[in-house]
Amino acid sequence: MIGRLNHVAIAVPDLEAGAAKYRTALGANVTAPQAEPDHGVTVVFIELPNTKIELLEPLGEDSPIRGFLEKNPSGGIHHLCYEVEDIRAARDQLKAGGARVLGDGEPKIGAHGKPVLFLHPKDFDGALIELEEV
Repeated sequence: MIGRLNHVAIAVPDLEAGAAKYRTALGANVTAPQAEPDHGVTVVFIELPNTKIELLEPLGEDSPIRGFLEKNPSGGIHHLCYEVEDIRAARDQLKAGGARVLGDGEPKIGAHGKPVLFLHPKDFDGALIELEEV
């Protein structure tokens, strides 16, 4: 069902400072900041030859990242994103197997302009999983 690793997301308290570390210390290509109001975050992507790193900063008072950063003030790995060919078929198969889909269970459009869903971390050994349709 799952395809390649699309990205690893890291929550950061300061997006520009986080991006600067990758840009200057590691010489990485970092995309421009992109606000994602439906997800309550502003993101940048660090582009690597085989995947991406997504840096997330809270956007708005109701951002789900805000609570994560309260528990982890320096930031940390927030989720892993895997590609799937058919997100609704993947969702249905996972739900049939007992996995919990967060939110209302319907895909939302993610930062890459493609449908995404999140799976409950308690069902995946403590890791929040994002699925992105490709």
